[in-house]
Amino acid sequence: MRKARFFPKIYIGLSLLFLYAPIFVLIAFSFNESKSRAYFTGFTFKWYKELVQNDAIMSALFNSLLIAFLSSIIATVMGTIAAIGINSLGRRKRGFVMNLTYIPVLNPEIVTGISMMLLFVFFKQLMDLPLGFYSLLIAHVTFCLPYPILNVLPKLRQMDPSLYEAALDLGCPPLQSFFKVVVPQILSGIVSGFLMSFTYSLDDFVITYFTSGSGFSMLPVTIYSMVRKKVNPQINALSAIIFLLVLALLIGMNIAEAKKAKKE
Repeated sequence: MRKARFFPKIYIGLSLLFLYAPIFVLIAFSFNESKSRAYFTGFTFKWYKELVQNDAIMSALFNSLLIAFLSSIIATVMGTIAAIGINSLGRRKRGFVMNLTYIPVLNPEIVTGISMMLLFVFFKQLMDLPLGFYSLLIAHVTFCLPYPILNVLPKLRQMDPSLYEAALDLGCPPLQSFFKVVVPQILSGIVSGFLMSFTYSLDDFVITYFTSGSGFSMLPVTIYSMVRKKVNPQINALSAIIFLLVLALLIGMNIAEAKKAKKE
């Protein structure tokens, strides 16, 4: 019995080691004094200092964070409203709309990227709208939109619809009832949809590559152009910082949810 219980723990440990070993190696070599990718010659913060002084990477990072933040907010608002509308549909209509919602998630990014590029080139000829900030924002909102829908819709199904109706019967206006009653019930789904949208937007390369212009650089495209010949140790430092920030955010969310559950 003890051996039977011990094997799953070994399996989980090996799986986690397989997943995170490359990241730990990357973080370790971000402190390597040498540019070597095979030998650790000494501990240094040199690459982090050069990273902060690299204007190209810092500009691309700011652009990526800006696009990810704006597209996530827009996609979350639109997705929440769409989820409420889908939830009010009948069973057959809801299933049809949900199948359409899954298509951007299942569709290969190369197909989405090329189609979005052709669409923006077409509008460029009509309206003289160059590829850049607005094309990237529209493209990122487009492929981020399904994630808030898929996260908010289950929360709406779990919510008791009589709560909203009771608030209306007690004299609360519809808009105030929505923000006072519905939003607190589906807030966890809204936050999850926002975080997933932000992560996918910040991580995306293929669609960004096809829809970005020459005057607006994004971090994935900038990194790709830097590592085509050789991996720059500054990229290791940047990747380590992003991973640690995401890890801190995840730990903070888990602590907040645990405290909330304990209070309830």
